[in-house]
Amino acid sequence: MDLKPGDKAPAFKLATDGDGEISLSSLKGRPFVVYFYPKDDTSGCTKEALDFTKFRKKFQDLGVPVIGVSKDSATSHHKFKTKHKLNITLGSDPETKTAQAYGVWVEKSMYGHRYMGMERATFLVDAGGKIRQVWRKVKVAGHAEAVLAAAKLL
Repeated sequence: MDLKPGDKAPAFKLATDGDGEISLSSLKGRPFVVYFYPKDDTSGCTKEALDFTKFRKKFQDLGVPVIGVSKDSATSHHKFKTKHKLNITLGSDPETKTAQAYGVWVEKSMYGHRYMGMERATFLVDAGGKIRQVWRKVKVAGHAEAVLAAAKLL
């Protein structure tokens, strides 16, 4: 599925670090950012999470929660958050149902080897549950700032 601005955000319900839970219905009536990343505690994913953490207060002031989603377990997320002092919500999608609904569980290739993996992608969703902006094949440098700038326009 290739989601685009104007599409309704797919429903999700994910376990989070610290035995919590996050879902589309729990965010109803609020804009939010959901970003997908390949793996906890890898260089690019750590940098991206640190960047979103750096701007958390500004997102919070806008009333826009940021949720990071990967295939990693809630336990892995907890360790990742603790190690790097992350201050954002991380959702666990071990069966990739949410990733598939958002069209980010894709075929990848490395050194000629093909495999399924998480595309680094971000979705900005408005208070009405509609996708307002999509970033695919994200380059980490400057990404959190770009998402923040878009969130300010909601």
